Amino acid sequence: MSKLAERRPTQASLYETDFYLWTQEQSRLLRERRFDELDLANLVDEVRSVGGSERSQIESRLDVLIAHLLKWKYQPGARTSSWMGTIVEQRRRIARILGNSPSLRRYPAEVFEECYLAGRLEAAKESGIDFSLFPEVAPFTVEQALDASYLPKEPGLLDQS
Repeated sequence: MSKLAERRPTQASLYETDFYLWTQEQSRLLRERRFDELDLANLVDEVRSVGGSERSQIESRLDVLIAHLLKWKYQPGARTSSWMGTIVEQRRRIARILGNSPSLRRYPAEVFEECYLAGRLEAAKESGIDFSLFPEVAPFTVEQALDASYLPKEPGLLDQS
């Protein structure tokens, strides 16, 4: 074995020492159809994690969206264009993820209750309103939360949405 071959890192060690370089090498090997040289164990894990990151993005964005919808509903006097911008942006980004990965369309409904709790905690922290004053059950549905035309009405109005 030549000294150069001895010093060349294996695909697995490259994965541990320079992830970006590893991704570029795996991409090159795939393009060149050199499948026998791929770092399959790590490649499988990375492909799986990409799907997980899509789910994580939905959860994170839904947490933020819910927090801002709660603040919108329970702090009508403090509403800002920034809050509206955040609501619009989170909805847009969730819609983009769902558009690119239609198999995740039901996922927001699956995690809505968990995200509502996280959003409720965040709304309490950001607004200074006691956590217990936000309802335990969401005052809007996941469909409403994701609906671009929906904004919750403030408490006390006839329409309690």
